[in-house]
Amino acid sequence: MDIGYLTSDAMKYPSRDFKKVIILGLLFLISFLIVPAFLVIGYVFRVIKWSIAGVDELPDFDEWGEMFMDGLKIFVVELVYFIVPSLIMFMGIWASIGSFISLSASESNLAPAAVYSAFSVMGGLLILGVVVALIFGVFFVIGVANMAYYDGELGAAFRFREIMDIIKAIGWVDFIIWYVMMILVAMAMGFIATVIGLVPILGWFLIILVLYPYLYLLYARAVGLLFVSGLETQ
Repeated sequence: MDIGYLTSDAMKYPSRDFKKVIILGLLFLISFLIVPAFLVIGYVFRVIKWSIAGVDELPDFDEWGEMFMDGLKIFVVELVYFIVPSLIMFMGIWASIGSFISLSASESNLAPAAVYSAFSVMGGLLILGVVVALIFGVFFVIGVANMAYYDGELGAAFRFREIMDIIKAIGWVDFIIWYVMMILVAMAMGFIATVIGLVPILGWFLIILVLYPYLYLLYARAVGLLFVSGLETQ
């Protein structure tokens, strides 16, 4: 797998139809209404499907009911995959709150030990939660792509034997390099968003209307191409 070509293609992909990027951005803008948020997820899923099918153009905004249902399915899949790491991180936060409550009820000479204990528990569980989330994220990425390959069949996201076969076909080293690269791209976009966000109002509109949809489309395209590379080498 040529990771350089894959990343380059994914980065150029959103610019093939800037009007659709803006439409997706408008859905982002009103995503607080809940329904548009699922439409955003459904459209991103459609990008993965089209990319796996070999289509180089951005999908049309049509069949809104199907797009909404796809978004709902992805939400369910994400919930199942990440409920465990989320619970671990929640336990860390809850444990730290409990420690601070104990601290407030304790004598002052116990304060340093209680503070250290609170931060140790919270930090350890949060780090564990992040690590577990990153591991589960590997399977989530290919699970969603496998679901796209089977035209939105929910169960395909949890066929772990098929998911493992695709990952092995891609190659664990190449997959991890791709995974890290996507994280670095997201971090770079986060830095750009921070800089743009310094401009009042206009900056935030640019982030929501352009930067967020660009990043989501880039990621979806990259996932689709990654999955295809695994299919081709099986």
